[in-house]
Amino acid sequence: MQYGVATIGLMQRIALVTDAWHPQINGVVTTLRHTVHELKQLGHEVQVIHPGQFRTTPLPSYPEIRVALRPGPRLRRLLDTFAPQAIHIATEGPLGLAARRYCRRHGLCFTTSLHTRFPEYVRLRLPFVPLSVGYAFLRWFHGAATRTLVSNPMMAEEMTEHGIANLALWSRGADTELFRPDDAFLLEGKRPIFMYVGRVAPEKNIEAFLSLELPGTKYVIGGGPSLESLRRRYPEVHFTGYRIGRELARHIAAADVFVFPSRTDTFGLVMLEAMACGVPVAAYPVAGPNAVVIDGETGCLDENLQRAALRALKLDRRRCREFACTRSWRVTTHELVNQLVPTRAIAMVAAEELQR
Repeated sequence: MQYGVATIGLMQRIALVTDAWHPQINGVVTTLRHTVHELKQLGHEVQVIHPGQFRTTPLPSYPEIRVALRPGPRLRRLLDTFAPQAIHIATEGPLGLAARRYCRRHGLCFTTSLHTRFPEYVRLRLPFVPLSVGYAFLRWFHGAATRTLVSNPMMAEEMTEHGIANLALWSRGADTELFRPDDAFLLEGKRPIFMYVGRVAPEKNIEAFLSLELPGTKYVIGGGPSLESLRRRYPEVHFTGYRIGRELARHIAAADVFVFPSRTDTFGLVMLEAMACGVPVAAYPVAGPNAVVIDGETGCLDENLQRAALRALKLDRRRCREFACTRSWRVTTHELVNQLVPTRAIAMVAAEELQR
């Protein structure tokens, strides 16, 4: 498989369009927040177009997430005023659709990214919708982009099999200043402590972790639509709700093993954050964990999640930290910049100047 290469040098004005932004708490928001910070540190002018700038409505079956209502007119004004030199559409929601429409109508080139397994998530909530319909939508949505960015080679291979073309790699980093091994909380419960952090939602397959027979104590950090039902079903598990910033880092650092039961995540940024805290990961050998975990060094990958969790107890926490420190947000932001493309208008001006 061939990946795209950069077609534009140093950007000045970059528009980032996303349906996932504050106050949402998830890996997509974390990725975009750190990326925007690094882009600005590198001297780029960035405009984030996000739901907070529009009238919104709760997402059906997931009321914590709000999506923009009729965003087209305001989005057009924002983009017309900003006049971006590169446009990146991060999500396939209402704002992503409106930005795609804007670019197509104005003949502008743009890039997109695949952060989630959209068809599988839709199927979990709407079982009557075939996966083939979801992937047909993805082919249509991303097919108009100059290139579509994915987080790891395995994900690229899977998307290629589903007919999504023009793929390029954009990895993820970890904030190793925030997430570090020292100053861990003294958590309640017998050790070892096995921990999950993330959305508490059906697509995360959390019950695969909660149902394991493991020694010690289990913790679940995060919120979502499944939180209350899981609390009732597993009263022996510590459910803390959301934790953010240093408080979250201190919770993770207190764990002995970080258990990541999802089979659908495209990357699993929180696994890198756990490693930065010196905590090894136990996960299934699927695309997201395969992109992050070095089996037998920074974690254990196994179709038997219980076996993976118990094996991970024996790993060297220092090796986990060392690996995480090699994955910085500055490096991954350079990867994004190298994959952005100029709008057609910019490209035409450049071509005309070359002909003079």
